[in-house]
Amino acid sequence: MTERRFSPDALRRALPGAERYARFRNAVYSSAVREAELPLGLEAIPPEQELQSRWFAGEFGREFTTTDGRMVEIVQFGCWNHAAGPDFCDAVVRIDGAKRAGPIELDPDARDWENHGHATNPAYDGVILHLFVTAPDESRKYFTRTASHREVPQVVLNLATLAPGRPKFLQAEARVGRCASPLKDMPAPKLDALLESAAQYRLRLKAARFHRVAEIHGPDEAWFQALAEALGYANNKLPMRVLAQRLPLTQLRAVPPIEAESVLFGAAGFLGQPSFETAAPDARPYLRELWESWWKRRDAFVRTLEWKLSGTRPMNHPQRRVGALATIVCHWDRLAPPLKSGRPFVRKTFEKAFASLEHPYWSRHYTLNSKASPRPMLLVGKSRVADILANLVIPARIGAEPALWDIYRKLRAELDNHKVRRARQRLFAAAPGGPSEKWLYQQQALLQIYDDFCLADESDCADCPFPEQLRQWE
Repeated sequence: MTERRFSPDALRRALPGAERYARFRNAVYSSAVREAELPLGLEAIPPEQELQSRWFAGEFGREFTTTDGRMVEIVQFGCWNHAAGPDFCDAVVRIDGAKRAGPIELDPDARDWENHGHATNPAYDGVILHLFVTAPDESRKYFTRTASHREVPQVVLNLATLAPGRPKFLQAEARVGRCASPLKDMPAPKLDALLESAAQYRLRLKAARFHRVAEIHGPDEAWFQALAEALGYANNKLPMRVLAQRLPLTQLRAVPPIEAESVLFGAAGFLGQPSFETAAPDARPYLRELWESWWKRRDAFVRTLEWKLSGTRPMNHPQRRVGALATIVCHWDRLAPPLKSGRPFVRKTFEKAFASLEHPYWSRHYTLNSKASPRPMLLVGKSRVADILANLVIPARIGAEPALWDIYRKLRAELDNHKVRRARQRLFAAAPGGPSEKWLYQQQALLQIYDDFCLADESDCADCPFPEQLRQWE
C-alpha cells in the first residue's frame, strides 16, 4: 500500500471555501490601522520544549539565513538526543551549499549557550548550528563558540513564522462582541457560507501541518506523532507529541513490545523509582516487568517531560494515555491501513480498528499503581476516535479524497470546552441553538474566527475591523 503524495493544488480543489475565507481574512487585516509591531517580549516566547518540538515538526521552515548572512538549508532534522549534550543528533544541513553533519542546539536565548556552560563542554564541540529566538542588543554582537574556540553558525528563529503579527492574548473577554449583532442579522445561507469557508480554512491548516511533518519524517512517523498528540487531550498534547518525536515509531517497532513499553514509560518519567510496595497487588507484576526492562537503559535518558495532572479524569491519566500509545505501536500493522490514503477511506473500518484495541493491563487500570477496574475500559474512547477522525484523518486525506468533506460536514459536535463556549458568547451571544451547537464544522469555524480576530485584537473589541468587514462577505 502506497501513501498518495500530498498535493497543495488538490487540497485547494477539495476545500474551495478555504481560499475564499483566506481572502476575506486578509481583507479584514489590510483594512485595519495597525501600529508598528512591538518587539517580542520574553513572556511571549513558548517554553523551550515547545520550541524544540515545533522546530522538529518543521514549523519554522527548512531554509534560513545565519546572523552573518549565509544561506542554510535543513537537509535532515536528525533525532532528539535523550542524554546530556546538544538537543538534536545526526542532523544534516547545507550552509552556502556546503553539507555539514552533526548535532544542533536550540535555546530560547543566544546567551543560554554561555549561561549553560556549552562553550566549555566538549560534548558541544561538534555542534553545526545554534538556533535561538532572542539575542542581546545588536550593538553587542554575540558569538557562539565551542571549547576548541570554533565559531558555530547562528540562526535566529522567527516566532512570526508560527503566529503572524503580535503575540496573541491567551483569551478574549467572555462577553458579547460588536460582531454579534451583524452575525445575528446575517441571512442564514450567507452565514453558513462564512462558517463553511472558515471550517475549510481550518482544515487546510491542519492538513498542511500533517503533510509538513510527513515530508520531513515520513508518513508513518507523522501519523504516530499526530496520534500521540491526540491522545494527550487538552492538558498533555505537548508532552505526548514530544514523547513520540523522541521515540520514533520505527525504533519502537524494532524491539519486543515490553521493551517498547518500558522505554515509553521510562522516557515519559513514570519509572523513576517505582514503589512496588505501595502499588496495588495486581499492578506489581506489570510494573516489575517494565522496570526490569527499563533499568538497563535508564542512564541514557536524562531529559524530562512535564505532565499536567490537575483536572484530568482518571481514564485520561497520562500514564494510561502512554499505555494506549504503546498498544498502538504493538498493533500498528492493523491500525495503519485504515489511516493511510493508499485505499478509499471506510469510516467503519477506521472506528472498528481503534475500538478493538486491548491491553492486558491498561484495559482495566488507570495508572501504574492502581487497582483493577471491575470492567474493561476502552483504550481509545468513542469521543476520542471521533476527534481523531475530524482533526487528523480527514485533514490528512481530504486532498486525495474530496468526498471526505461531506463526511466532515455531517459530524456532530460531540465535545465542548471553555474556548468554544467563550467564542460562542463573544460572536453569537451564546444564543441557544445557534452555530456550533450541533455540527462540528460550525464549531471549528467558530474557533477559527475567534483565533483570527478576537485573539488578534488588542483593543478589547473597540477597534476590531471584523464587524464592519462582515458586510463585504458575499
